[in-house]
Amino acid sequence: MDHTLLVSFEAKDGALNTSIKETINCMIDDLIASLPDPDSLNSSERRGIIARYSAVLEGNFVYWMTAAFLAVKSEEARPIIIDNLHEEVRDAHPAMLRRFALAAHAFPTDKDALDVHHELTKVRLFLGRLSGVRSILTMAFFEGFIQRFMVYLADLAAREGSVEMEYTDVHGVCDIEHTDGLFRALSLEMAIDPPEPNADLFEGVCLLRDLMKKVIFN
Repeated sequence: MDHTLLVSFEAKDGALNTSIKETINCMIDDLIASLPDPDSLNSSERRGIIARYSAVLEGNFVYWMTAAFLAVKSEEARPIIIDNLHEEVRDAHPAMLRRFALAAHAFPTDKDALDVHHELTKVRLFLGRLSGVRSILTMAFFEGFIQRFMVYLADLAAREGSVEMEYTDVHGVCDIEHTDGLFRALSLEMAIDPPEPNADLFEGVCLLRDLMKKVIFN
């Protein structure tokens, strides 16, 4: 199903924003529903998911969110993104993720990094285009997905003998607020810099979804 077809630019602003959020939620639902049963995975497969996820997130999330900050034109939207970045840096979330991966014996190797290189590069290049609305929407999708993915990721780590769950515990909670904040930022940005009627709003979302599929399924 092409989720972009669910959005009509003829809708009023409120209805359009609601439709966008519903579309994003549908895309997250589909991705979560596709996750392989942990019982069906062997140790190497569980380790691979954790390692590829870590290879993507540890060195890229702050860059992605910074790109979204640079892209927005709304002065009211910027503090929302800054709050997200402030928490990420202040609480050293990349270090938190590294501890999580190490405890699960899943520290990324060069092979893990290369496995996601192609899809990761596409996401980086897309965000480098500094499209405000589409960048915020991409990050809103990601925060929403991460919040729901944390239970699954923690389960994989526990099956690998880990008891270090600070990363998944923190992101299973804080990303709910982050997602809501990014949708508020989206509304603010759309009010002053709406996309063209024929713009593919979900281009970045689809690229990031493809990257997460590569992380999960390789």
